[in-house]
Formats: sequence, C-alpha cells, structure tokens
Amino acid sequence: MKILVIIVSYNFERWMDRCLGSLRLSEQPADVMVIDNASQDHTVQLIREHYPEVRLIQSPENLGFGRANNLGMKVALAEGYDYVFLLNQDAWIDRNTLGTLASLCASHPQYGILSPTHLTGSGNRLEHGFACYARLNSLEELTSVPCTAQTPPVDLPFVNAAFWMIPVSVLRRVGGFCPLFYHYGEDVDYVNRLRRHGYRAGYTPAVFGCHDREHRQTDHKTWLRSERIYLLTEYANINRSFPRAFAYSVLASLKKSAQSFWTKKDARTGLSYIRIACQLLGCTGKVLRYRRINLQPETPHYIATES
Repeated sequence: MKILVIIVSYNFERWMDRCLGSLRLSEQPADVMVIDNASQDHTVQLIREHYPEVRLIQSPENLGFGRANNLGMKVALAEGYDYVFLLNQDAWIDRNTLGTLASLCASHPQYGILSPTHLTGSGNRLEHGFACYARLNSLEELTSVPCTAQTPPVDLPFVNAAFWMIPVSVLRRVGGFCPLFYHYGEDVDYVNRLRRHGYRAGYTPAVFGCHDREHRQTDHKTWLRSERIYLLTEYANINRSFPRAFAYSVLASLKKSAQSFWTKKDARTGLSYIRIACQLLGCTGKVLRYRRINLQPETPHYIATES
C-alpha cells in the first residue's frame, strides 16, 4: 500500500513533534508531505532540521485548507499513490491507524472516507464533535464493545477532516476540495459530494487519533461565521435541487433573521442574518458554477488544475 500523508500547516511549531513523531512510529510506512501556508513561526526551519524525511512545499501565501490539500492530492494522483491520509497539524495518531484504515478501505470499497475514533488532545475522552456525529456518550461506551482491525467500519453522517483516509480512486471520481470554501465548510461540502457519487463515510473503533482542539474559544462573531459557512454548504449541496438548496440557505437565513427580530428581540443577530443572506445571493454565480462542476464524475476537479 502506497500512502501519502498530507498535512497543511500554519504556525505548526506547537504540535509538530506530536504530529510528525506519531507518523515516525507508524507500523505502516507512508510518505509525508507538509504544505506550509506561509507560517510566521519557525515551522519551515524546524521541519528541515528535524524531519528531513518530510516532503515540504512552501506556499508564499495562505491558500486555506482546501486548496493546500489539493496540492498534495495532485501529487498523489501523479505519482501513483493508493491512498491519501489527511491529517490536521494539531492532531496525531496511534501506530496502527494508517495500516488499519488502509486495509479497511481495501476490504470495504463503498467507503470514500474512513477515519479513526477521534479523541481529545489529552486522549482521555471522545472529541465533542465526533461524539455527536457518532452518537456516543463516552469513550467507555465505545471501548466496552469488542473490536478488531477486521471489524467492519461504522457509518457516520459526517466526520471532520482531522483524520481522513481517502482511496485515490475516490479522488479520481469525486475530486478534491471545492475552491468555494477557503477554510471550514470544505469538509462538509466534500462529504455531500461523496454521497452524491455513491460513497459512504465511516470510522473504526479499532484505532484512535488525538485532536487538540478542546481549548478553542468561541464568541458571537465566530458563531455567526460558522452559521454563514453552514448555510453556504447548504447552498452548494448537490444532493438537493437548486430551488431546494436556495430554500435551505438563502430563505433559511431570512427566516432566522425574522425569528431573531420578532421572537428573540435580538436585532443584532437579525441584521447579521440579513447580511448573510445578501452574501449568499452575491455568490450565486459561483455556487451555480461549482454545482455544475461537482455533478460531473470521473474528473479530478480542483486537483489537476485549480480554478
């Protein structure tokens, strides 16, 4: 199995040793590529000095998560890799993760994405978002059920792209990340497209990855940004007709605005949702274009050439 691990970095120093160190300990050999999005710390220098086995691509600008990953996917297609494994810079894996995921992909080709179980950075409990997607209450609930590396994967409605094993055959059919999304939302859009092309997403309880994100702070501005991105993913969702996608995004934002004004008496949020609706309308041309592109199978959209 020929696996390319792709890590998009920006100020990677804090997590570098845990992330790249875990790959050095992997029982399944893999090539590692870091695409650096113009870090402002010592990321590039440290990789060159301490991790000479890593293939480093330096971008002179911050390309965002999706476009940077697409550079790695382009290499995987050109150089005959079997799988790509997308790994967040603030995440690390156990020694069996790569081999187990690749073997499960080979034996269960209906899965376009497979992920390990997501733990917090401390490794002692389930990462909150993953627990919600998997409908799990605790790590004990998961580990109490016998599981081996041969146990079939468990379906998920969605799993974030902190740890994604993707067969290259899936990249050829579904493509890479859509340029409509700069940072955040691209993984939701990708899972939507994956399902349109007949694939499933899932995870295995047999292996684990740790994601150091539990200390992130959220405020009203961050929450509104997440709302805007969510509504944009609904607008671009090719599993809905365009009129339904319009209703689930633009009209939904106007409905939320009305609820904020009249039910919650929150004029600030109501105005924010009106702005979101205007932003969505403003990118309608791009949304329509990318919806057309993403409905076409068997071409490596956004990988062979960025548009």
